[in-house]
Amino acid sequence: MKKVAIVQSNYIPWKGYFDLIAAADEFILYDDMQYTRRDWRNRNQIKTPQGVQWLTVPVLVKGKYHQKIRDTEIDGTGWAEAHWRSLEMNYKRAPHFPEIAAWVEPLYRESHTLLTRLNRRFIEAICQYLGIRTRITNSWDYTLSEGKTERLADLCRQAGGDEYISGPSARDYIDERVFAERGLRLTWFDYDGYPEYPQLWGEFVHGVSILDLLFNCGPDAYRYMRHVKR
Repeated sequence: MKKVAIVQSNYIPWKGYFDLIAAADEFILYDDMQYTRRDWRNRNQIKTPQGVQWLTVPVLVKGKYHQKIRDTEIDGTGWAEAHWRSLEMNYKRAPHFPEIAAWVEPLYRESHTLLTRLNRRFIEAICQYLGIRTRITNSWDYTLSEGKTERLADLCRQAGGDEYISGPSARDYIDERVFAERGLRLTWFDYDGYPEYPQLWGEFVHGVSILDLLFNCGPDAYRYMRHVKR
């Protein structure tokens, strides 16, 4: 049985995002969706001595925000050095900082003009480190049908999927009957119950970028996830 997950690309996402990738056989980056401001597409959080801090990739938003994620351009290059300096400043004391920095820092030296390509580059590099072998594709590799739920179900079928794994927030809009009519199993992914890991700077926070987990736990990061195996 082939499992498919379909999610918009995010900037250095949290550990749950990668757990969802690991749970699927194919992960489709759904960047044909509309770009949304103040969301996870171009920003994420890290921990600092002063609390949680946002790292935001500046992007060019045209018109009345109807552009697709795949068409969203990055505004300038100075942000990359600033992001890396923030990571270095706040995680240099983490046990596995040197090991992770050896391959993360060069990613910030690369040049990207489109947000979707930047996001995918980080996602693939982190998957490689974690040993996640899930196939990652783009939504525009397939034919997109009309209808919010119908499009997801059709993408799953085109990918040869038998089961669609959805994040729990999609319960608000997914019509489960559409999947049943196409003979597809619909499974709701559960993000609850993750164990805490050794983390810098005070009270534990689950929802920060996975880089927090990697800097703190290195090769043992998979022990704090459910679907990443070694």
